[in-house]
Parts: sequence; structure tokens; C-alpha cells
Amino acid sequence: MIAAPELPSDFPFPPDTDTRFSSDTDFSEEPDGRTAVTVSLAAKGKGGKKGKKPAGEKGKGAKGTGRLNGHHQENGMENMMLFEVVKLGRSAMQSVVDDWIESYKTDRDVALLDLINFFIQCSGCKGVVSGEMFRNMQNSEIIRRMTEEFDEDSGDYPLTIAGPQWKRFKTSFCEFIAVLVRQCQYSIIYDEYMMDTVISLLTGLSDSQVRAFRHTSTLAAMKLMTALVNVALNLSINMDNTQRQYESERNKIVAKRANDRLELLLQKRKELQENQDEIENMMNAIFKGVFVHRYRDSIAEIRAICIEEIGVWMKLYSDAFLNDSYLKYVGWTMHDKQGEVRLKCLTALQGLYYNRELNTRLELFTSRFKDRIVSMTLDKEYDVAVQAIKLLTLVLHSTDEVLSPEDCESVYHLVYSAHRPVAIAAGEFLFKKLFSQREPEEEGAPKRRGRQSANANLIKTTVFFFLESELHEHAAYLVDSLWECGAELLKDWECMTSLLLDDPLPGEEALTDRQETALIEIMLCTVRQAAECHPPVGRGTGKRVMTAKEKKTQLDDRTRITELFAVSLPPLLAKYAMDSEKVTNLLQLPQFFDLEIYTTGRLEKHLESLLRQVREIVEKHTDTDVLEVCSKTYHALCNEEFTIFNRVDIARSQLLDEQVDKFNRLLEDFLQEGEEVDEDDTYQILSTLKRITAFHNAHDLSQWDLFASNFKLLNTGIENGDMPEQIVIQSLQCTHYVILWNLAKLSEGSSRKEDMVTLRKQMRAFCMMCQRYLTNVNTAVKEQAFTILCDVLLIFSHQMVSGGREHLEPLVYSPEDSLQVELLSFILNHVFIDQDEETNSTDGQQDDEAGKIEALHKRRNLLAAYCKLIIYCVVEMKTGADIFKQYMRYYNDYGDIIKETMSKTRQIDKIQCAKTLIISLQQLFNEMLSELGHGFDRSSSSFCGIKELARRFSLTFGLDQVKTRDAIAMLHKDGIEFAFKEPSPQGEGNPPLHLAFLDILSEFSSKLMRQDKRTVHMYLERFMTFQMALQREDCWLPLISYRNSLQAGGDDDTMSVMSGYSSRGSSVRSKKAKPTAATSAAAAAAAAAAAAATAAKRKLPEEEGSSSSEVWQQSLQTPVMMPSPHLTSTAMREPKRGRDDSYMGVYPLPHDQQTPHPHTPQHHPQQTPQHIQTPMDYNSQVTWMLAQRQQEEARQQQERAMNYAKLRTNLQHAIRRGTGLMEEDEEPIVEDVMMSSEGRLDDLNEGMDFDTMDIDLPPSKNRRERSELKPDYFDPASIMDESVLGVSMF
Repeated sequence: MIAAPELPSDFPFPPDTDTRFSSDTDFSEEPDGRTAVTVSLAAKGKGGKKGKKPAGEKGKGAKGTGRLNGHHQENGMENMMLFEVVKLGRSAMQSVVDDWIESYKTDRDVALLDLINFFIQCSGCKGVVSGEMFRNMQNSEIIRRMTEEFDEDSGDYPLTIAGPQWKRFKTSFCEFIAVLVRQCQYSIIYDEYMMDTVISLLTGLSDSQVRAFRHTSTLAAMKLMTALVNVALNLSINMDNTQRQYESERNKIVAKRANDRLELLLQKRKELQENQDEIENMMNAIFKGVFVHRYRDSIAEIRAICIEEIGVWMKLYSDAFLNDSYLKYVGWTMHDKQGEVRLKCLTALQGLYYNRELNTRLELFTSRFKDRIVSMTLDKEYDVAVQAIKLLTLVLHSTDEVLSPEDCESVYHLVYSAHRPVAIAAGEFLFKKLFSQREPEEEGAPKRRGRQSANANLIKTTVFFFLESELHEHAAYLVDSLWECGAELLKDWECMTSLLLDDPLPGEEALTDRQETALIEIMLCTVRQAAECHPPVGRGTGKRVMTAKEKKTQLDDRTRITELFAVSLPPLLAKYAMDSEKVTNLLQLPQFFDLEIYTTGRLEKHLESLLRQVREIVEKHTDTDVLEVCSKTYHALCNEEFTIFNRVDIARSQLLDEQVDKFNRLLEDFLQEGEEVDEDDTYQILSTLKRITAFHNAHDLSQWDLFASNFKLLNTGIENGDMPEQIVIQSLQCTHYVILWNLAKLSEGSSRKEDMVTLRKQMRAFCMMCQRYLTNVNTAVKEQAFTILCDVLLIFSHQMVSGGREHLEPLVYSPEDSLQVELLSFILNHVFIDQDEETNSTDGQQDDEAGKIEALHKRRNLLAAYCKLIIYCVVEMKTGADIFKQYMRYYNDYGDIIKETMSKTRQIDKIQCAKTLIISLQQLFNEMLSELGHGFDRSSSSFCGIKELARRFSLTFGLDQVKTRDAIAMLHKDGIEFAFKEPSPQGEGNPPLHLAFLDILSEFSSKLMRQDKRTVHMYLERFMTFQMALQREDCWLPLISYRNSLQAGGDDDTMSVMSGYSSRGSSVRSKKAKPTAATSAAAAAAAAAAAAATAAKRKLPEEEGSSSSEVWQQSLQTPVMMPSPHLTSTAMREPKRGRDDSYMGVYPLPHDQQTPHPHTPQHHPQQTPQHIQTPMDYNSQVTWMLAQRQQEEARQQQERAMNYAKLRTNLQHAIRRGTGLMEEDEEPIVEDVMMSSEGRLDDLNEGMDFDTMDIDLPPSKNRRERSELKPDYFDPASIMDESVLGVSMF
């Protein structure tokens, strides 16, 4: 294809255009008698350019009679403009375009003006291009004018407005452009006027700083380019056809050759070539003027549009566009930071790889960007990862040699992904790679079944893959991944049972024991998937409503499962009866049976065989998992709705009678023998107790009265102290089941008073027994007792009477204080321990990583059990302080549990939760004092760790200060009281013992509302003395820091004056209220006095009085909102008015004027300060004294404060880096876009072919200079990784 020079950004319009009207039907008379050009849908008289017209046609664009807002009126109906027609979408686009073409033929300037306004209005601009503007202004000037008239009040425009109407508008907008080009492809687009004007306009708009213009014009230009590509493709096909006809005619003998036909064919080919050159010029202009710049736009939607359309071009016209010069843009953009753009790249490539005929042209691209596509399977955006896997599947379908084994393995493991679409895509890849090679069956031959079928080898391959993946517990995930593409294979249960039961064929290798175990597990997962029709746990987003076809398939599958396994399950159980793992999986199959088929299919004898096998397994095995699955099997078969119930119930009763009688007999002998119990008797009673406990979990065994025997056994264990731990554990569990079954019967409502009293006695006795076992020497016994005790306390708490069960109120049990203390002590001693301690305490059994994970899981369950007691108010909330203080230290192990507990307790009682948090910080502070002493260093790791914990606590309160207002205020109140509670052991004049706690408390200052900061500040001043406000030593820095945190953000300068005449008071005042330089110290003191008098006169508003009274029980009664007083005079103020008795002056007066008050006023409420009227000269004297002191210590104070702040910041950062904890409580940290960002790409310039139609130039010429671009909307660094922008790829 031939290149064309770039089109100028502004096209010169011909001054003289010979326009003729095709017929008289194009005229209509306006009411005033003037002639106007109208189109049935698109108005043409909108002040547009009219060109050279007869004199009688002047003034058609003027507003006159019959026009409303400049639009023509016809029969009372307004002729809508193109934008309105397309937006409504009520008319067929074909007729809309045809009407516009007729208008263009009539007066192309007016029609073109309407088209220009169409694009302007589609951008959301309210401006209108008039005929004068169209005739006399350049495109850049028109765009500048439209930009000035753009409505910037709203950021929405038609392409981004939500709603179904605007979604249809986008579709109609794109359809209009496509139909317009298609209808004009034979004449109008070659007139060098319409297309030149439109392309020039769209190119200018696409370079605008206004996003709406840029977005809309880019979409229009890309759709216009796509339409031109279709035209170019048609021209190419016509040229080929014409060339073949010409060659055919020319090859004829001279006698039969038609020279006139040859001339016509040559002329037609010449015209087609000229048209193709014109189309190429247009595409050149759009590609260079729009695409090359906008595929790197800062807006992701614009970049996505460009990539999506270039994929369409390469797919439609592969001969012209499918080469490396265009593919490189897709390859580059695969590194885009936005998942939306990366997704468009992959979908564009899928359309290319789907066509096998194009594979040869994609070889170089595949070799260059294969690694990038493989890495995108781990993309953070799941939609991108899914499409990347599907693209690799298409690549695999085209050729097996491209992807290496390492590339395939990186996709294989994704079948175990928790995200189901990713797993299904990976399953399709795996199925195509491993299972597509199936042996062809001979025609006419009988279908092979069982292990001779074609699926036998494929099932073995599935087993081999499952074992090699080393994720044995995830068979359900593998089956779910392969279900959609390989359901036929996975449902071949006949073949699976044949592989397990039948002998191998001659020359066939038999399955190993490990392979048989894996096959049984896979078979169970396929049966569950077919019967339940929902993905495994962790993959489903909720139950999906099945269609009628899916329900029919489910019923058919359950019928097949029952008919097949009802016969084959007993032989399988007989063969693997001694293998616990295989039996556990096989015994789960009856849970998915359709039990009615046992009767309708006359399969009763197979049911008898199944019950016999299950009974033998129960008698042979003592493994808990096997016994529990046997219990569940009996529970599934004992369904009263089916006729087989009586048969199964008799078998179950016989089994339980034997086991209970055996247990009672063994227990009697066991208790009589005392210390002379041998190991055989111990094993017998333990195995029998295990069977009874397993069955009691799913079956009601109340008729056998197991509570008395088990309680006697537990009591003997307490008295003797030598009871085997497993017997105690099983007995505790069995007794727990007895109580729960009795409660279940009472909950039904039909209960006697005697049963209620009996259960209450049993429950309380059992709780006391569990409490006694908390002090057992065996850890496993203590953990079992703790878990059961937490469950019982939670079940029998005050929550049990809710939901209409008030009759159970006598059973409610609240734990005593001693029990709460023992439960908390157990948690602190057995949960919050280091991993090394746990490893050493278990005699080396936790050396492997799996053992450590299991131990951690057990400790997490213990902590969760206790936290539920806190959440449901079974134990006091303040006991959670010992849990919350471990938040930082054990964040990796229990951070999620503790954080959720804090969240739930805050929902229950915000104030009590805040008290609990501050108690936990106080406990840590006291522990630090006992460890480091009173003269500790505030830069120590212990103190910085407490500050970091306080910061984390502060972040959990969220951003809504109104909801947490009372809680935060109470937290500060308790913290202030704690800081001043203990006086200094070194005597008066030294800081209180806990003063450093204010530094910790300052982490919560940012959560205070502005008016509450003032109230907290005044409450703080109740505990301060005049000497404290003057101190500037390092030991007083926590007080200074805390006061500054309370003063930050305040607009009221009066607060700074009233809150102490400190040297830092003036630095935190608001500049808005700062007095002029001429204001004297006396005037400042007068302002302070006026503010105090005004505040004393105010009263607390009624709507805020209740909350303040709850939070501030002992605080001064100041209003929550303290507006600045209106100072109307600078005269000397009157003496202070007396305050209420609870107020204590901030600064003590001299000893001759006021009695000294104690350091901690809350401990001596009987001592109240005397309210003495202070003379004015005293305040002036204080102000002068402070000013002198400030000048002397300014430099020293500033240096100390800055050094202290730097030290705090550095240590805080060091602590955060050192802990290595996750910052979940803070705002999220921006992470890399890709999950796997590996290396920089190689230089891809080598070997690339640039032979194209010269639409693009080398990258350095395609890109405009950086200085010409507007930095506000174009920033390459924000679009792509540096590794992409810094490497020349082609």
C-alpha cells in the first residue's frame, strides 16, 4: 500500500462550491415564506455555513417565525439534531444516515456543520459551532472556543454517564459512524471534503486537554478507522477480482479477446487503486494523528479503546495490519498499569491466535512476548489472568512447540486456585495439553467399558498429575477445574471402579497403593460435584439457581451414582476394609445416594451387604475419622421418609446396644481394679468410648443414660490423677454431647420440669468438672476441657432465651469471677507463647513445618473460643485488655482474631471498648516500668512498641469522629487520670510517675473533634500546676507534646490564652485571630478574662448534655462547642466570677492568696480551691515574666523539641520496619500491578519487518516532543512501567 503525506490539522475549505439541489422535494416553505432546507430527522438550519447560494437563499440560519431555539418547526414538532436522534435511538440508523446523506447532497456545508456539532455535543459540550465560526475560524480556534463554553460543573459526559440510556447511546454512537462510512463508501468519502473535515476535527479534539473531548473524539476516530479498514478490505477484494478478470480476458486468443472489456477493466482497476490510495491517506492521518498519541494517554479508557480497535484492524485486514510494526503496540501495552488495558491486549490477541492461518505471522511476536503472556497468568486482576490463560490455550492449540514445559507447569498449578474462573481456564489448558490425545475408536466395534475403555488411560493420567502436584488435600479443586471441559471423563465411575476392583490386563501395570488412594479420593470428589452441583468450599460465591436442564442432569447423575455404587461399594469396602484413608473416603458415598432406588431397583440385598460391611469396619477400627464417617453413613441411611429406615434403624440399635453394654461392663471392671489396670483393659475401654462418642455426635443416645457413667469416670480421674489422657478427652466429649442432646429435646418446648432441673444440675456439675480439669498436668486434657467449657458457657448464656425460648431461662448460667480468671489465665499461658517454647514443650514433635502449622491452628481455635465469650458478653469486656495488648507482638499469628474482637466489642459498647483499650496500654506501661525502672528512656524499644500499639488502636476507630466521639473522650479522660495518678517518688517539683503515658495518649488526639480537644485540654489543666506549665526540661516533654496535640487545629485563639501562659502558647494560636502588633499584654489579658467570663455564663446545650455527662463524670462543665467571645471593648475587665465547685484553677495563686491544692485532685475531692478575685496587674506581671523567660529559653527549647521529635520519628520508623508487620490498619500501600514482575524486556528491534503501508513511522518520529504535550493529561510514567518506556522494542 502506498503511503500518503500527513494531513494538515486544518483543512482549507474551497471558497466556491457548486452545490445543486437534486429535486424540488428538498425544499419546504417556512411560515414566513422563506425557503429552508430540512431533513426529516436531522435539522440543517442551525446557523450553519451555506456556501455559494442564490441570493434568495440567504439567511436560512436566522431565527425567525416558526423556529424554537434555532430549530425548525414543522407541524408543531421540532426537527431534532443528530445528537438527539442518536441519543433516543428510536430510529433505524440506516434511515438516519440516509437522511443526512440527502442533506449533504443538498447542502454539504450545512450538513457537515450538523455533523461537527454532533461530535461536539456527544462530548457533553453545551456550545454550538455556528456557521460564521465554521466559515472563518480554524479548527484550533473552534476547539478553543468550545473548551471555554464547556460545562465544568460536572465531570460526567455522555460516554461516562451511568444508566441504560447512555449505554445504548455509546452503541448507537459507534453504529452511526460505521453506517455513515458504509453508506458513503462509494462516492462521498472520496470528495476530499467531508472526510478531510471530520478527520481534522477529530484529530484536533483528541489532542485537547479536556478529557471529554479527548475521549469522545478518540472513540469516534478509532471507529472511523475501523470502518475505513472495512472499506479498504472491500477495495482490495474488488481489485483482486478485477485483476483476475483482466488476466483471464488477456489470456484469451486474439480472436476471442474483447479489447473494450480490457479497457473497462483497466479503468476500473485504476479507479479502485485511486480509491485505495485515498483510503490509505485517511487511515494514515487517523493512525498518526490519533492512535500513535492516544494509545499512551493518561486515561485508561482511551488507551483501551485504541488497543481494542487495533486488534480489530489486524483481524479484519490481516494482510495490511498483521505485522510486527502494529503488533508492537499491543506488546508494549501488555505492560500497562491498568488491568482494563491489559485485558484489551489479551482479547485482541485471542482473536488473532484463534485463526490458525495467521499463526505464521505471529511467530516472531510470540517468541518476543511469550514470557510476558505467561507471567500475566499471575496478574493481580483476575479477569486479566483468565484471559492470559485462555490466550496460552489458543497458542497451545496452534502449536505445541512454542510453550516450554516450565511455561506449562506455571499454568498447571493454577487449577488449584481459589478463584474459580482462573481455575477453570487453567483446567481447560491442562485438559487440552494432557487429555486431548485420545485413542480413536474403531468404527463398528463395540464400545469398550471398564478398564478397557478409552478413558482408562486418561483417568490414570489424572491420578498421576494429582500425585505429582503434591497437593493431595485439594482433589476437589482439581475436579472442579476440569469439570466443565472434562465432565464426561470424570463421570466415568464404571471405569474407576473397574480399575480398583478388576485385575490388570496382561501387560498392564497395576495401580500402586498410593495411586489407588488418590483414585478413590478423586472418585469421591466427582460424585460430590455431580450430586451437589456447586463448587467446593472457598470457590463458590453463593448458591446459584440451577436451570431446568441442570436439575435434570443432577437427578440423572444421582440415579447413576446410586445404581452403580449400591452394587460396587460393598466389594470396595471389603477389599480396603483395613485401610483407614480409603475406607474414610468410600464411606462418604452413601451420603449422595437416592435412597428410593434401593426399593425401586430391588437392591435390598446390597443394602444388607453395605450395613454388614459398615458394622465390621466399626468393630475393627478405632480411628476417630473412620468412626465419625461411619456414624454419618448410618445417619444418612436412617431417613424416615424411605422404606429402608426400619432396616437401618434396627442395625444401628443393635450395634449401639452392644457397644454401650460393653462400655458399662468394662467401666465397672476398670473402676474396681483401681491402680492395677493393665494396658489391654485401657485399650478396650478407650476404643469402646471412642465408638460411642463418635456415634453420639450424630445420633441421640439419651436412652442409654451415658452421663452418670462418664461423670463417674471423670471424677475418678480427678481423684486418682492417673487416668489416661485419651480416656479423659473422650469422656469429656461424650458428656458434652449428652448435655447438648438433652438441651435439644428441651428446646422443642415439650419438656417436663424434672427434665429441666436434671439438665441444670448436670450442666453445672459438668462445668465444675471442666474447671477442675483446667489444672490438669496434661496439656491435651486442659485444651479439651477449655474448649468444651467455652462452648457450654456460650450455649447456656443469656443468649439462649432469645427467639421465643423464654422457658429455658432457668438454664442460663453466668460464670463466676474465679472461673473467668482461670479461663483468662489459661489463654495467657497456652496461647500467647513463642513458637520455640511450644516446640520444646512437645518433646520435639513439632520439628516439621506441618506440625508447627497444626499447633498454631490449635492455639488460634483456643483464642477464638475465648474471644467469643467476650463478644457475647459471657465474660466481662475488660478481660479483653489482656488480649488486646498482645495485638502487636502476635500480629502474624492472631492479628485477625484480635482485630475482629475489637471491632465486635466496639459495636456492643463503644465506651467500654475504649476503656478496655486504654487499660491494655496501661498494663503494658506498668510492665515496662517494672522492667526498666522509673528512669527509663523514651527512645527504648519497649516504649516505642507501646506507642505503635496505641497508633494501631487509633486507626481502628475509623474516620467517622461523630460515632466514636464519646469513646475517644472517655479514653483521653482515663489516660489523663492515669498519667497524674501517682506522684513522683522524688518529691514535689518532679514529673508524676506516669507522665510519659501522655506521649502514648497523644496518638489518639487526632481522633478528637475540635471542640472536644478544647474540653480535654481544660480537663488536663485540672491536674496541672503553675510550675508544670513553666517546665521545659526533657522529662516534661510528654506533657508539652500532648498539650500541643490537643491545641493543633483549633481556630479559637482564646483557648491558647486561657490554657496557660506557656512559652509555646503563642506559637499555636490561629493567625486569623491574632491581635495586631499594637495590642498590649494588658489587652491580651483582658481578652482572656472576657473569654473566661463568657464561658462561665454559657450553659451546656440540652442535646449534648447527656453525652458529656456520661463521658465526663468529674470534669468541669464547659460546653462542647466553645465559640470565640465577641470582644467589643479593650477596657479593663471586671474581677473573675466564681465557677462551680468542681472547677480547679489552672494556675495556683501565691500562697498568701490561695491555699495549696494537692497534686492529684481526684484523690482528695474534699479539698477545693478558693475562688479569689485576681487583680489585673497580676496577669500583666505573669505575661511579662513569661515573655522574658521565653526569650531566654527560646533557642534551647526549640532545639530540644526538634531533637525529640526527630528521635521519636526515627525510632517509630525503625520499630515499624523491624517488626515486619502488615499495615492493614493503615491506608493500603500501592503495590506493583503484576504479581510477577520479572526483569526488563530485551531489545526487540532485531529481525522485525517494517514493511507496511507506512502508516506508522519509527517511534521517535511518531511521538511528539515532550514540550509540545500538556503534562496535565499525558504522563508516560503514570501509564507504563519504566522498563517498557526505556527499552526500544522494535
